[in-house]
Amino acid sequence: MLPAPIFRNPVIPGFFPDPSVCRAGEDYYLVCSSFEYFPGVPIFHSRDLISWRQIGNVLDRPSQLDLPADTYASRGIFAPTIRHHDGVFYLVTTNVRIWRHLIVTATDPAGPWSEPVYFQLPLIDPSLTWDDDGNCWLTLAGTSNYRIDPATGEVFEGPIPLWSGTGGQYPESPHLYRIGGWWYLLLSEGGTHTGHAVSVARSRSVRGPWEPAPANPILTHRGLQRPIQATGHADLVDDPSGNWWMVLLGIRPRGQWPPFHVLGRETMLAPVRWEDGWPVVGPVDEEMVLPPGVAAPTVPAALDVRDDFDADRLDPSWISPRSRPDESWSLTDRPGWLTLTALGSTLDRPGATIVGRRQQHHDCWAGVRMETTGRAGLTLRIDEAHHYDLEVSEGTARVWARIGPLRQSVAECAVPDGPVDLAVTARSADPLPPTVTSAEQFTERSGPLGIRAAGPDTVTFTLDAGDGPAVLAALDGRYLSTEVAAGFTGRVIGMYVTEGTAAFDWFDYRAQPDAGPGPATAD
Repeated sequence: MLPAPIFRNPVIPGFFPDPSVCRAGEDYYLVCSSFEYFPGVPIFHSRDLISWRQIGNVLDRPSQLDLPADTYASRGIFAPTIRHHDGVFYLVTTNVRIWRHLIVTATDPAGPWSEPVYFQLPLIDPSLTWDDDGNCWLTLAGTSNYRIDPATGEVFEGPIPLWSGTGGQYPESPHLYRIGGWWYLLLSEGGTHTGHAVSVARSRSVRGPWEPAPANPILTHRGLQRPIQATGHADLVDDPSGNWWMVLLGIRPRGQWPPFHVLGRETMLAPVRWEDGWPVVGPVDEEMVLPPGVAAPTVPAALDVRDDFDADRLDPSWISPRSRPDESWSLTDRPGWLTLTALGSTLDRPGATIVGRRQQHHDCWAGVRMETTGRAGLTLRIDEAHHYDLEVSEGTARVWARIGPLRQSVAECAVPDGPVDLAVTARSADPLPPTVTSAEQFTERSGPLGIRAAGPDTVTFTLDAGDGPAVLAALDGRYLSTEVAAGFTGRVIGMYVTEGTAAFDWFDYRAQPDAGPGPATAD
């Protein structure tokens, strides 16, 4: 007998949290939260729910996305919901920086999307659905229901109280579905960390009363020893064959107790079956068995990414904190290079020129070729208070570590004029063996600072000025984790400039540290 086909989680790795999905015919579209980053709300396309390709960003114009320079890290755009109704795609979300909900629409999910319709109602996590009479219902965390006009945001009826879960904190991410004569209300509770859980209730009427599922929560990993934790913030979708699926977020902590997660909350997928009129979903693992009759995808997801900056616009995967003014970047000043111009003088405060992409794998290598007469480099960051940087300025390369209120240069070397190759490697730390019998064994396994004993990974910076890569510094990755930095985002690898201009010939990202040009991390 042939083994059952499998797929791997996360289906979208890296900082892509709060997934919402809809289907139009045989095509699926998925969106995620983007918080303080511009452009906002990445949108993906798939034909099988497993292999996803980013096709754009919903909020890709400054007129759609108001994130002033003083927007705190992990504020901004929270929890979008995407729906397809009568040939139109609707997206509703909340800009927490200005505390307003917004709706945008498109006939092509790749864009362009409309200018926002703004409205104000309490709380976050808005979701849209339509009843059999064509009424549009807006559901919010809490949970409450409103009958609205999606073209204007006008409220016709509400708030109508809904079922608020089993008693866990923060009942949120509510979604309503009309399935088989019932209204189902799916929500998450317990907070978006290790207490996260998914629960469900149903009613014959959109106005209630609501009957909770007897097996609530229908999904949680709290208290379980599984590689994927914090499962929640879910959305349901059916496929053309009648199978049902759940997309949800999860985290993959690393290191010894307490573990740290560095990639942010990621998008997972799980098959759903129905029993006695209720959705049933099992534990979410890194390897999942596909339901009978569902084939594994034939095209594997791309793991490595290279950008030679030869296109006439930036790929949609590139993001910048809060904004990306036209005067801060160019693909035409030096054709085949990305030229960045400094608008801020430090990475420690908002306003610096940064163009980056999400770190998507625990073990990875990223490199650039850069030329500057100012001050520029490669950063691995979570926010302004938590970042490691390899910077070149006035003939010297330095590795900087910013951890909370502390900023320290940890290594430096001279570099010649002209292009240099900068690289950062992340490599998962090996835990200590169950028995460590001597200080010598501890040092041999972990190094004198023990950085491979408890942290999630080692972050290594290398520089190549033409005579081969040289390791400048190896740093403990725990300080660039959500457990240290707090917030809702994950790591971003970015090119930056804080004085003058810098030109980047290419950016290369590899999912394996030793693949391609990536050097191995020094022990």
